[in-house]
Amino acid sequence: MKKVAIIMGSDSDFPVVSKAVSKLKEFGVEYEVHVMSAHRTPDAAIKFSADAKKNGFGVIIAAAGMAAHLAGVLAAKTTLPVIGIPCKSAQLDGMDALLATVMMPTGIPVATVAVDGAANAAILAVEMLALSDDSLAEKLENMKADMEKGVAEKDKAMQAKVAEL
Repeated sequence: MKKVAIIMGSDSDFPVVSKAVSKLKEFGVEYEVHVMSAHRTPDAAIKFSADAKKNGFGVIIAAAGMAAHLAGVLAAKTTLPVIGIPCKSAQLDGMDALLATVMMPTGIPVATVAVDGAANAAILAVEMLALSDDSLAEKLENMKADMEKGVAEKDKAMQAKVAEL
């Protein structure tokens, strides 16, 4: 099975990224987490991205706030799918990171999840890997079935509360 790379622009992004790590663990997907900056260590980020496929990665997740150029820099040097997690900042509440992550030029796509949406980034990475891994596809199907069951249970409980009124 291919690994998932999780690259964050700063160690301060780890509280967000940790949700992706937890999800990947739930699915039994191997991963690596690194800190690399599009602005402070661009050569390291570019080298990592350029070598990611030969190093056994199947998807790259990039988390960054503010200017948030990390996902685009990584996507520029690989043919692997890159998923961007825009991280909330104090200045513009994450809107700056969202726009910087989603507005990529033609030929450099970055799939983008919600601001601080690390769990969904991990699930999307698993969905990508599941295209060629039936066991992962089955785990995803089970997750969706559990979610459906949970909503049905909540609806049943809500109906009981409404009936009591």
